[in-house]
Amino acid sequence: MEGFNLRHLTLAVALSTSMGAAFAATDNDFVDKAAAGGIAEIETSRLALEKSQSADVKAFANMMITDHSKANDELVAIAKKNDIEVPDNTTMVKQAKEKILDMRDESFDSAYANNQVKAHEDTIELFKKQANTVTDDRTKGATELKGFAQKMLPGLEKHLDMAKKLQAAHPDK
Repeated sequence: MEGFNLRHLTLAVALSTSMGAAFAATDNDFVDKAAAGGIAEIETSRLALEKSQSADVKAFANMMITDHSKANDELVAIAKKNDIEVPDNTTMVKQAKEKILDMRDESFDSAYANNQVKAHEDTIELFKKQANTVTDDRTKGATELKGFAQKMLPGLEKHLDMAKKLQAAHPDK
């Protein structure tokens, strides 16, 4: 049943990064996907704090909540400063929770770890595209969003490395 659990976690993350990472993102698309991805990370990590009994999973989940909350706050500030519409936080949290509420407890740690690897791979792809975009000074916030993406990439890559270690410690059964 691990696939069942992972499928539900993956649906929560699909609110953001993996749904359109293959397409070139406009600034609004990037803000939407990055903000939604951060919220999905926070919500799945809150669920991990409730459902997991593993100290390493809980420590990783706490780090995800802290880091992604800070990143989302910074992203929202850049977007608002440049009149870029920010997705409604309450709606995205509700959507993320609806996708993960019916998860089962069995093999949660494995499903969470697998999800974190996939989510961070997708997020890194999205942020690399934004970091490598050619900016046009006429585009509101483009330079700041590019800088934000460049600044966040090392942390996201560190999260991916840590998620892979978590995945190795909690293999599918």
